[in-house]
Amino acid sequence: MTSALELRRGTYRDSVTLMQVSRAVGAAEGVDSAFIAMATELNLGLLAGMGFEVPDGAGPNDMVVAIRAADGEALRRAGQHLDEALAAAAAPAAAGGACPGPVPRTADAAPGATLALISVAGPYVFAEAMGALEAGLDVMVFSDNVPVAHEILLKDRARERGLMVMGPDCGTAVIGGAGLGFANAVRPGRVGIVAASGTGSQQLMCLLHAGGAGVSHCVGVGGRDLSEAVGARSTLQALELLDDDPATDLIVVVSKPPSPAVAQKVAQYAAGLSTPVLLALLGRGQDDLTLSAAKALAALGEDRPDEWPSWIPDRPRSARRGALRGLYCGGTLCDEAMVIAADTLGPIASNIPLEPGWSLPADLRADGHYMIDFGDDGLTAGRPHPMIDPGLRLERLAEVLADPATGAVLLDVVLGHGAHPDPAAGLAEVIRAAGPEAPPVVVSLCGTDQDSQGLDAQARTLVSARAEVHLSNASAARRAVSLTKDQPS
Repeated sequence: MTSALELRRGTYRDSVTLMQVSRAVGAAEGVDSAFIAMATELNLGLLAGMGFEVPDGAGPNDMVVAIRAADGEALRRAGQHLDEALAAAAAPAAAGGACPGPVPRTADAAPGATLALISVAGPYVFAEAMGALEAGLDVMVFSDNVPVAHEILLKDRARERGLMVMGPDCGTAVIGGAGLGFANAVRPGRVGIVAASGTGSQQLMCLLHAGGAGVSHCVGVGGRDLSEAVGARSTLQALELLDDDPATDLIVVVSKPPSPAVAQKVAQYAAGLSTPVLLALLGRGQDDLTLSAAKALAALGEDRPDEWPSWIPDRPRSARRGALRGLYCGGTLCDEAMVIAADTLGPIASNIPLEPGWSLPADLRADGHYMIDFGDDGLTAGRPHPMIDPGLRLERLAEVLADPATGAVLLDVVLGHGAHPDPAAGLAEVIRAAGPEAPPVVVSLCGTDQDSQGLDAQARTLVSARAEVHLSNASAARRAVSLTKDQPS
C-alpha cells in the first residue's frame, strides 16, 4: 500500500463538488481510499484520523488531497482521475478552477445572477450568505451544520430586503423547472411545493409525476424551518410567493414532524390565501406522503393510480424471526417509515427519534427494532451525503443482513440529479453476498422514469437480488412491518 498527500494552496471547490470528486477517485482501480476536501479545521481533523500528517499552514482556502492505493501505478491513475474530475466539475462554470489568492465572494462570482447556491462547510456559511443578501441575491444554502442562530439572522435579514433564504440544509428545490441540489426529473405542472424536507419533497414530486401531475416550483426552506426556534420564517414567505404565482393552482407544504405550535401558525396563514393549500406534515396520526399525494391529485381532478408502482421478485425472501432494521439516506423518509412502523411494532430506536426515549446509543446499535438516518448532520460532518457516497450504509447493510436478530431490512434509494449514478448496484451486490438465508429486504425507490439512473433499471437490479421494491415509501414501510409484526423481536 502506498499513499500521497498534497496541499493545493488557493484552490477552491464547493463541498458537493469535492464529495463527487472523492467518490470518483475512490472508485478508481487499485485505490483504497481518497479524501479530497477544503482544509477546514474539521476536515484536517478527519485527515489526521486517517493517519495522514496535517500539512503546515493549511487553511480553509486550500484544497487537501489524500489518497491511498495498492501501488505506484494505481496512485498515478488516481491522480489522473482527480485532475479529470476537477476539470469536468469546473468546465460549466466560467468562474471555476483554481483561485489565486483569497476565495472570491459568492456575490461576486457570477455577475447578473439572482440566486446564490451556497455549499461550503457550515461554519463558513453565514459570511457567504450574508454577502449574497447584501448584493441583492436570494440564497439557497445546501450546507448543513449551520448554527440555528445564524439561520434566524439570515432569514430575518432576507425578509428585510425583500429576499428569501432557502435552507440551511436545503437539499432540494425546483425553481421554474430547474432542479437545485438533489432533484428528480419531473414534468411541469400546477402544484407548488413548500418543502421543509428534501427527500419528503422528492417523494411527493415522484408520486405526483407517477399520477400524471406536475410541479410549478418546489421551494425548499430547510429542515428546521418549522421548528419552534425558526418559526416558519421561510415557509410563510414561500406560501406568499406561490399564492401570487399564476401557474400554481394548488400548494402543498411538506415537512418532517414540525413543532405543533408552528404547524398551527402555518395552517392559519394558509387559510387566508387565495390558492388552496394542502398540509403534508408528518407525525403520529397524520397522513403519510402517499396519501397526501393522492389528495393532491384528487384536488387537481386527476385520477390516482389504482396501485402505486412496485417491483416484486418471483421468489421473495421469506419472513423470519427478528427485528425490523431500517437504513435510510433520507431523513423524512426515515421519519415517515418510523411513524408507520411504530403504530404496529411500538418504539423504534433511532438517531432521529420520534420520541425522546427512543434514541439509539452512540454506536447506533440496539437489540430491537431500529432505523438509522445516514444523512443526519451527525453522520455527514466532513463526509459525503449517503446519496452521493453510500459506503457507510453498505457496511451496515452487510452487518444487519448477517445478524441473526434481523427479521427484515427496510431501505430507501433516491434517484435524480446529484445522487449516485447507480445506487442499486452496490446494494444488490451486498444483498446477494448475504446468501439465500438472509432476511427479506424491502426498498423504497424514490425516482421517476425521466431520471438519468433509470427508474425501471434500478428496480430490476434490486429485484434481481430478490429485494422487494416500492415507489411509495409508505407502502414499503408497511410491507416491511408485515414481515416482522408477527415475529417476536
